[in-house]
Amino acid sequence: MYQWRKFEFFEGKYGERITIPEEISGKIECCSSGRGKVVLGCDDGTVSLLDRGLKFNSQFRAHSSSVLFLQQLKQRNYLVTVGEDEQLSPQFSAVCMKIFDLDKVQQQHEEEGPSTFSPDCVQILRIFTNQFPESKITSFLVLEEAPPILLVAIGLDNGCIYCIQGDIARERIKRFKLQADASITGLGFRVDGQVLQLFAVTPSSVHLFNLHTQPPTGQMLDNIGSDVPSVAMSDRSELIIGRPEAVYFYEVDGRGPCWAFEGEKKFLGWFRGYLLCVIADQSTGKYSFNVYDLKNKLVAHSVVVKEVSHMLCEWGNIILIMADKSALCIGEKDMESKLDMLFKKSLYTVAINIVQTQQADVAATAEVLRKYGDHLYCKQEYDQAMHQYIDTIGYLEPSYVIQKFLDAQRIHNLTNYLEKLHEKGLASKDHTTLLLNCYTKLKDVEKLNLFIKSDDGGGETKFDVETAIKVCRAAGYHEHAMYVAKRAGKHELYLKILLEDLGRYSEALQYVNSLEPSQAGVTVKEYGKILIEHKPAETIDILMRLCTEEEPAKRGTSSSTYVSMLPSPVDFINIFVHHPQSLMEFLERYTSKMKDSPAQGEIHNTLLELYLSHDLDFPFISLTNTGENGAVISKGHSNGRTFINRPDVSEGKDRRERFQKGLNLLKGAWPPEQDQPLYDVGLAIILCEMNAFKNGLLFLYEKMKLYKEVIACYMQAQDHEGLIACCKRLGDLGKGGDPSLWADVLKYFGELGEDCSKEVKEVLTYIERDDILPPIVVLQTLSRNPCLTLSVIKDYIARKLDHESKLIEEDRRAIEKYQEETSAMRREIQDLRTNARIFQLSKCTACTFTLDLPAVHFMCMHSFHQRCLGDNERECPECAPEYRSVLETKRSLEQNSNNQDQFFQHVRNSKDGFSVIAEYFGKGIISKTSTRQAGA
Repeated sequence: MYQWRKFEFFEGKYGERITIPEEISGKIECCSSGRGKVVLGCDDGTVSLLDRGLKFNSQFRAHSSSVLFLQQLKQRNYLVTVGEDEQLSPQFSAVCMKIFDLDKVQQQHEEEGPSTFSPDCVQILRIFTNQFPESKITSFLVLEEAPPILLVAIGLDNGCIYCIQGDIARERIKRFKLQADASITGLGFRVDGQVLQLFAVTPSSVHLFNLHTQPPTGQMLDNIGSDVPSVAMSDRSELIIGRPEAVYFYEVDGRGPCWAFEGEKKFLGWFRGYLLCVIADQSTGKYSFNVYDLKNKLVAHSVVVKEVSHMLCEWGNIILIMADKSALCIGEKDMESKLDMLFKKSLYTVAINIVQTQQADVAATAEVLRKYGDHLYCKQEYDQAMHQYIDTIGYLEPSYVIQKFLDAQRIHNLTNYLEKLHEKGLASKDHTTLLLNCYTKLKDVEKLNLFIKSDDGGGETKFDVETAIKVCRAAGYHEHAMYVAKRAGKHELYLKILLEDLGRYSEALQYVNSLEPSQAGVTVKEYGKILIEHKPAETIDILMRLCTEEEPAKRGTSSSTYVSMLPSPVDFINIFVHHPQSLMEFLERYTSKMKDSPAQGEIHNTLLELYLSHDLDFPFISLTNTGENGAVISKGHSNGRTFINRPDVSEGKDRRERFQKGLNLLKGAWPPEQDQPLYDVGLAIILCEMNAFKNGLLFLYEKMKLYKEVIACYMQAQDHEGLIACCKRLGDLGKGGDPSLWADVLKYFGELGEDCSKEVKEVLTYIERDDILPPIVVLQTLSRNPCLTLSVIKDYIARKLDHESKLIEEDRRAIEKYQEETSAMRREIQDLRTNARIFQLSKCTACTFTLDLPAVHFMCMHSFHQRCLGDNERECPECAPEYRSVLETKRSLEQNSNNQDQFFQHVRNSKDGFSVIAEYFGKGIISKTSTRQAGA
């Protein structure tokens, strides 16, 4: 003890000395505290209540003679007293126990004297009975169990302990006694869950009774005790006994630690983890009051006092009541004051121990550690300083510590701090970067391995993964970076290291192949360009697996659903931007395996572009003025469309094969039974035009029934033989062709400007056969070609003139016939109007029997029996059908005169539209206005 440091962590309150209020006239026999009051019991039977600062509050008479013991309960505002009253009968003891309810008080005022009050006495209980004989009471203790249950222990000088348990206020109690070996000098309850135990101290022993068993059992813990009532209980339910040579602590299994504080211990107490001792020095006769901090082994307060009669704690203070009715009130200083005192003396270790043992705020503890670390840092004790800074992690800003240790000579300390920062999961990306840089500068591969391979048990890293990978790559620790990336599932970063830093392409492909299809697809999109450049065949194999193979989780789905769930090859086209040959191979393999892909149109478009490109590159779908190698690109025009000729394009074997594949694709992707192909027709036409792919253009135009565009291709190529063959095939009206193509061909030869007599004669043959153009139009068309002579069309003109002459002669004869018939009709009409008709028929036209009356004669010279006509006497049965036919024809023509669409359709479909108009006009079907519209 003499080596312990002494401090003044306590200070006097309410002045140096406090006088007990004069209202308390008797000798103080006992005291207690609780619920904000100090309670004093006197030898005159009164009980006084004092407020904060020992200010007098109130007083009442509890017993008629003397108050021996009292205790203020904590859970309820009850006061339990033991005292002497007037002995009513010799068989009854004068000592009794009373319970007062301090909440039920009736104030009384006397004319002279102090103010008194009378609390409600809820129970008076005799302590001694026939079964529990009377003896001197040496100790008294009350334990509050679950309200309203109390357990009262009363120690006697004969070694007995009387126990009263139950609801004492209602006298629902049970009594039992315990036996020790000598007079009881101290008692202490110990409660541990459901276990209730009682310590009992005698001058020669220490006992422990188990009250939770029936009957209670006891055991002796030690064969030494205490002569004076210097007994207390710690906050850990340890019994504390003071003897002249030392202070002893007892637990349920016996004697614990002891502290050699010499001197007679008058009073012991326990306050906020401190041991309180009032020690009497026999040699000097003086008393000292000491406060011990046993955990930190220091004296928190020491003061010389007068003779102390009572010691208690209330209001957060320690109260010493002296024998001369004075008092001393001592309170603990605040933590800040205590720490300032220690900091001034550079006692940082003591400060740290105090804030830790007194359960101060964690932030306050960290602040003390920081100050201690700063102190050691100034003394250049860097290792010890770092230990303190490490304990502040989580409360002190890491940058405060890091900037102190950035010097290269202190890199080991900095590394240690950063490691602890990561272990607690409080490191940022910058901290990870700094730690890895420390490892790399120290070339400490072992620690680097340990750091990147550490986890928190859940498989999660304690650092920022991307930062660690970045630093390891920059420092050349590629294997470590790969390990971190692989464990964290950063597949893109793992492949980036393999491909960009190490160039291990085969290993990268194996890694991609081991991934889930969804992850593999993402990584191939990211690094496919590099893989295609160095490992094209293997990369294509992986792509085929991704785009065509069924995943186990997708088995059992329908075929169309399965195909739609697979990645599309279109998503990977960008990785082939510099390798079109590989792209063509990939798409060909895909289309050969997957026949019903949702992306067929886009795939076919891409393949067409590859097949038809000049140098197997991705051509821009646009027109330019110069070709590759400076070759001039000539442009031909037909019907408003532009066609490009590449006279300098080499027809190498590879290109011919690709063109053939392109033609096969055009035909195969446009089945005869479908109206639309499985590719973009417009794009296909542009590609064919840009790359002078004549066969493709011809197929597309013919499929689209653009026959004029077809013959335009032959005209542009000046392929006269092919042109005429094409017209023979596409110009046959009987096979759904367009005969007007021959007119376009004739116009082409008429504007050609060179001798093409043979071709013109052949064209004229078909024009003449189908009567496509009038001779005058033919003459006008061919007259534009200066290289053609009249001999080319001489035979054609002669045949046409002969044919026209025959037609004229036939028309003349028809006119004469119609004129004769018209004249005969007019004469007949005139005769009917002016002359009488003589009917000379003697037989009925219907039955051929002799005609008799009544008879009916018609103007057509037919006669009938009236009975043969029946009800129809208005028309001749013989001539009526012919007449009705004429009427029906007339009615039909009148109706057709209102159907203009039919009229114009006949005009358009006729070889000679004028003849149709003349026919309609001759029959009187249309008016002159309709004729003008038809001519327009």
